[in-house]
Amino acid sequence: MGRNAWPRLERHPIPASFGTMRQAQDTLSVRTRGQGLYEITADVARWLSAQTVETGLLTVFCRHTSASLTIQENADPDVQRDLQSFFRRLVSEDPSLYRHTAEGADDMPAHIRSALTDIQLSIPVARGRLALGTWQGIYLFEHRTHPHVREIVLHMLGE
Repeated sequence: MGRNAWPRLERHPIPASFGTMRQAQDTLSVRTRGQGLYEITADVARWLSAQTVETGLLTVFCRHTSASLTIQENADPDVQRDLQSFFRRLVSEDPSLYRHTAEGADDMPAHIRSALTDIQLSIPVARGRLALGTWQGIYLFEHRTHPHVREIVLHMLGE
C-alpha cells in the first residue's frame, strides 16, 4: 500500500428497517473442568436464533473475576493450548508473589489473567446471525485450576 493510500472500506449494507427495537437477556451456565478455553459459540448462536432479531448488537458478559471471555480461532486446538501455555508463563502461580492467597495459589493469578483479557464482548448481529469471522469462536477462558460453574449474561439489543 502506498504512503498516501488508505484502506478501502467495503460496504455490505443491511436494509434499514423501521421496526421496534427489542431487547432480550438471559444467563448461560458453563461448567468447566479447570483451566482452559471452553468454546461457547454454538450455545450463544442457539440462544440468538430464538430471539428473532435481524440486526443488532449482542453483549456477552462474564460475571466472574477469575474467568474471562475471548474470541479466538476455533479451527486448530493448538491455538488454545498455546494461549494457555503463554498465560502460565506470563502469570506465575507462585503464592510468594502475591498478598491475596486466601483462596489458593491459583486465585490471584486468575484475577491477573482475567484483567489482561476481557470479561465482556460486543458482537454485531447481521441477518440474524453472529457476525463472526470464518475461524472465530467465542470462548470462556477459565483461569482457576478447579472446576467451576460460570455464569455468562447474554444481552441482545436489535430489531
